[in-house]
This record gives sequence, C-alpha cells and structure tokens, in this order.
Amino acid sequence: MSLVPNHQAVRRTVNACLALPLILLAGTAAADGDGVFKSGENVYAKVCGHCHEGQVGPMLKGRQLPPAYISAVVRNGFRAMPAFPASFIDDNALQQVGEYVSKAPAPAAKP
Repeated sequence: MSLVPNHQAVRRTVNACLALPLILLAGTAAADGDGVFKSGENVYAKVCGHCHEGQVGPMLKGRQLPPAYISAVVRNGFRAMPAFPASFIDDNALQQVGEYVSKAPAPAAKP
C-alpha cells in the first residue's frame, strides 16, 4: 500500500466537492416563484456569482469575454467548472448571462 496519493482520485474528490454546492444550488437557482430566470444579471447572481464572486472561480466581470465563449464554457465545462446542461439553464438565459458578463464592468478594488 502506497502512502503517495493517487492524483486522479484526489482530482475526482476535489471536483466532486466543488460540484456539490452547485448541485445543491440547482434546486434554488431559478426559484423566483415561476422558475424562470429574469435576466442575465439574475442568472449571474443566482448561479455564477456564488463561485465567480466568492474567490472559487476566476473573476469574469470586466474581462469583456465574448458571449459565445461564455456559453461554450457553461455548456461544456472547463477545468474545475462543471458543465450546465440546457435542463438547468436554457439557451435564452445562457445568452443573457453571456451578454451581461461580457459587458459588466470590473468590480471596484477593495481598499
């Protein structure tokens, strides 16, 4: 028995731990009464901001990322970010969040 950790097993465990909050949030992400996202800003606040404003994922605002790039990463995942299927975020809401993020200014620097 080796005391050296299996890096693939460690990576799977870390990815599972990172995905757990997203899975838990999935039930409440669209909970605005009728289950519909209201705008790109609403999607970002309810889904994306938990990680991208919480120092888990990279800061997205202020980078002028193309909406098509944002959509591709959201649908397919990238590194530690899981993929979000259309059953979680529909194409219209995904387009709205892509446009919102691409135009959002960088947050103000903290003193």
